[in-house]
Order: sequence, then structure tokens, then C-alpha cells
Amino acid sequence: MYAVIRTGGKQYRIAEGDVLRIEKVKGDSGAEVKFDEVLMIGGVEAVKVGKPTVSGAKVVGKILRQAKARRVLHFRKEKEGWTRLRGHRQPFTEVKITSISA
Repeated sequence: MYAVIRTGGKQYRIAEGDVLRIEKVKGDSGAEVKFDEVLMIGGVEAVKVGKPTVSGAKVVGKILRQAKARRVLHFRKEKEGWTRLRGHRQPFTEVKITSISA
């Protein structure tokens, strides 16, 4: 069984046991996180597509860790001769999917 969920403005195709990096959500390591915005559920018998979400469906995961991604750099050089270097590290949450229910 697989599902398509929406979190952090992005969509993810997931199955039970998958480990994925999502935009940061509140919670400590080991905490349970629920995803209610399930857009589609598929399996052996049929596919359920929501309008916009599948009613009664939910996905449960376990937070493995909270961390920051590698540094993203933005470099700007103008023709007048000056430069500017900016960057940031985007925080993310690593989640393991434990159950998908329709």
C-alpha cells in the first residue's frame, strides 16, 4: 500500500517503512507525527483519489531526527566591482512512516 501526502508545501509518494526528509515540523526525536492531508491511497485492489483529500485517511510516522541540510550559497557579482555572498542551512525533519490507513 502506498499514499501521496502533502506537507510543507510539497507532495511525497510514500509506503510503510519509508524514511523521508520533510520540511521542519514540531516535535522531538521519537515523537509521533500524523499527516491528515492524504491526497491519494493506492494498493493491490484499487486507488482512492481525494477531492482534494481522501476522507478518513491518515498516515502516521515517527520522527527520527531534527537537523539542518547542507549550506546553500548565493553569490552575486555586479559589474561595478562589488560582490555579496549569502547563504543558509534549511532545517528539516527525518520521518519514518509507520502506518497508512484508509
